[in-house]
Amino acid sequence: MKTNIQQTKEEKTERPSVQEAKGAASSQDEGDAKSAEQKNPKPKNGKTLYTVIIFSENTVGLLNQIAIIFTRRQLNIETLSVSPSAVSGIHKFTVTTFADEELMKKVVKQIDKRVDILKAYYNTDEDLIHQEIALYKLSTELFLQMGGVEDLVRKYNARVLDMNESSVVLEKSGHYEETQSLFQELSERVGVLQFIRSGRIAITKSRMERLSDMLASIEEQIGKNKKQ
Repeated sequence: MKTNIQQTKEEKTERPSVQEAKGAASSQDEGDAKSAEQKNPKPKNGKTLYTVIIFSENTVGLLNQIAIIFTRRQLNIETLSVSPSAVSGIHKFTVTTFADEELMKKVVKQIDKRVDILKAYYNTDEDLIHQEIALYKLSTELFLQMGGVEDLVRKYNARVLDMNESSVVLEKSGHYEETQSLFQELSERVGVLQFIRSGRIAITKSRMERLSDMLASIEEQIGKNKKQ
């Protein structure tokens, strides 16, 4: 697979067939995203929270290039995470931002044009299984004095990650609303000394990485070209 991916990267700008395969994948993805958006309730500002998933080799400076595209469109990056994907040698950038669909299409197309990018997709929450992780540091004394500690931990499905004489650290994974609700309750009852929430991590509801189908199409086309 790695050899084929490297060959695909070298021929990305030279073979029209590769670009056609990418275009076909984009058309299908936009149709799926539009259908999902109709089910997705919009915030008061009239914009939808989109999750942009970008597949690329882990190239130095690529993150800055991606951020510039969002900045030029006056889009604020709400969360960002980077991780290896299920495809060997390929990394996955997961970015969330509020936008309307037309603007989101333009952003993804602009990202997709970059040579270092294999493929970019945009998704609404209905397309994804997603989570965030939050850590809360509290005073041990106040935490133990607080009534119903066990009930609180059980209510939010949180866990005690670390505890010493001065502080206790709770960990909670879930959606934004869930981690934020725990933060608000702890702030009101005992006060939060430190708080951090990770960027969104997400996988699509499809069986495999969405990039896999596109790579298979490209490899098939390359095979046909070699026979000619």
